[in-house]
Amino acid sequence: MPTRILMIARNTFTEAIRQPVFVVMLMAIALALVLNAKLSAYTLEDDNKLLIDLGLSCLLVGGLLLAALIATGVLSREIDNKTVLTVISKPIGRPTFVVGKFLGVAAAISMASWIWSLIFLLTVRHRVMAGAGDPYDMPVILFGCGALLLAFVVSVWGNYFYNWVFSQTFSTILAVALPIAYVMVLMVNRDWEFQSITTEFTNWQTKNYGETAKDLGQIMLAVVMVTQAVWVLCAVAVTISTRLGQVMTLVISGAVAGLGMMSDHLFGQFIETNLAARIGYALAPNMQVHWLADALTQGNPISGMYVLLGTSYTALYILGVLCLGIALFQTRETG
Repeated sequence: MPTRILMIARNTFTEAIRQPVFVVMLMAIALALVLNAKLSAYTLEDDNKLLIDLGLSCLLVGGLLLAALIATGVLSREIDNKTVLTVISKPIGRPTFVVGKFLGVAAAISMASWIWSLIFLLTVRHRVMAGAGDPYDMPVILFGCGALLLAFVVSVWGNYFYNWVFSQTFSTILAVALPIAYVMVLMVNRDWEFQSITTEFTNWQTKNYGETAKDLGQIMLAVVMVTQAVWVLCAVAVTISTRLGQVMTLVISGAVAGLGMMSDHLFGQFIETNLAARIGYALAPNMQVHWLADALTQGNPISGMYVLLGTSYTALYILGVLCLGIALFQTRETG
């Protein structure tokens, strides 16, 4: 069974990153992350707090949209076209099929989140330019644009001469080139002077942003938790796709995400006195577990134990949602 699950996951991952919508969403959210550095310059208080909030929001919304679009592309459309029969007619059970599809979609979304997260960290290093006289962080611009240009040139060249799939090649190279670019950025300061790779972590507040800045390591932990929230939404989208089409998958996934963000407000304060609130609080994904922008803003430290507990909650919730998806798919007519 593990071999079959991995086979389905690998094929699903390849199919997902080859879809045109994948590279379109990849670049749309990347552009939004870059523009955040300009949009955050009008708070009149602490522009970099808004930059972090907007960046984490882009990661969450981008993951939600991509999960819904890809899930319907690789699952519900396959069911509608009856191509799923060629898989489940073989000795591959429906639970294996659903789990493999989820892992493949989650892997594709994780690649996108990895790329977006690195772009977000590059914008955090660049910081908001509050005034026209503020200098640009040229290492960020040159290394970041260099990774993007390399991915684009190689993808076009490979597509023209070797018929490589552009979206797959572009996203793969970008996923490799961006971390190299980020490490190179960490090795130099804004004035092109060499520094230790840990300098941005140890001297973050006093060197770049002032006393109200947040620790770079804490920002990375917040990114990890947002990525886990995207996995939860991915499981929800795959489960919905076993029964519904693209539009309804997107609508319901968005509703679940919104419900999860307001879970504490809608249900949490009433769980001691109201049974319905207790049930709703248990069923809805509590996205506040994953949304740590407020903790960064208020200066509350994110501990490793909190991340561990949040990861456990993520794993258990995904398991429960996938069990529901398997149950729905078991009774789905595919013939």
